[in-house]
Amino acid sequence: MNKLYACLLCILTISGSAFSQNDPAAKKVLDAVGSKVKAAKGITANCTLSSFTSKGKPNGSQSISLQMKGEKYLLNQGKTEIICDGKDVYRFDGEKTITKSAVDESSQTLSPAKLLAGAYDKDFTYKLLPSTTAFYEIEMKPIDNRKNFQKVNLFIDKAKSTFSKARILDKSNNITEVKIANLNLNAVVPDSKFVFNKSKYPKDVEILD
Repeated sequence: MNKLYACLLCILTISGSAFSQNDPAAKKVLDAVGSKVKAAKGITANCTLSSFTSKGKPNGSQSISLQMKGEKYLLNQGKTEIICDGKDVYRFDGEKTITKSAVDESSQTLSPAKLLAGAYDKDFTYKLLPSTTAFYEIEMKPIDNRKNFQKVNLFIDKAKSTFSKARILDKSNNITEVKIANLNLNAVVPDSKFVFNKSKYPKDVEILD
């Protein structure tokens, strides 16, 4: 589960090199997606996170719910939870441990806000791939080779200009896919959802920072 969540955050916090290295057609698609997300007052979605071995063999899947407002977000999968209040990120393992880190310290991963808003112009080169389907496909490669993945392919709904799926290839050639369903860009999400409250967790929970 921890590995799956690490992959999800890696996909969900890509911030994206010099514009001269990027495809203008891809940027146009990403900007259209970003404008819709930035205009949203609240966002909810259901995510399916699936992993595959380098040989294409399924290696498990998880269903995750997302609630987001601006830079704040809440991810839930059963008892496991990740909450970001815009300043700090709290990861509860579903048992007795909460790991706290500053948002800036999580830059090696991808935040939902950055993924959905298409903010990729700092860390990635990207290009639009040929597609005859209902989705644009954008291939992104990290400039920093210390990232734990080789590339990410994003799939954008052509008609709706909304993010549909991401496929990440790690350095061992394993693949993780995140599919987004029931995306609502007009959701009413109370600010209280993003406030960390230790009392809601087990009494003996340990906070590591």
